[in-house]
Amino acid sequence: MSLFASDAGVETDILERTVNFFIFVAIMYYLLSDKLKTFFGERTESIQSELDKVQEILKESDKKLVDAKQEVENAKKVADELISTATSEVEAIKTKIDVATEQEIASLSKSFDNKTELEVRKVKKEVVENVLNQLLSDDNIALSQKDLANIITKKVA
Repeated sequence: MSLFASDAGVETDILERTVNFFIFVAIMYYLLSDKLKTFFGERTESIQSELDKVQEILKESDKKLVDAKQEVENAKKVADELISTATSEVEAIKTKIDVATEQEIASLSKSFDNKTELEVRKVKKEVVENVLNQLLSDDNIALSQKDLANIITKKVA
């Protein structure tokens, strides 16, 4: 048996096989074309719907990002307003405390002056009373009721 031997009398059926192959492909195409079109159409639609979902999620994410940035800006504005309000309130409280402190100091000073004046009057009264008691208790000085009344009246007037 020879590998490259050729039979000159053997006819090849390449033409029939090619025709059969094309007929087979045509029958397969005829039978499967609707199913393949449907399969690939559904596959295309599912891929498109997934792509649309992804696009929608991306748009929502972008919208949420913009909203979040806006909320951050609003929060910064609110924080700045709170800081300025707190600062002004602190200044107002400081002013009120200063005024209240000054009023309290003035009140305490006035109270001290009043108490000092009252104590001075008490001491004067006690001194006068002691002097009068000593003068009146001495037997050496004889004052009449009339003279004593004149002295007191002059002192009071």
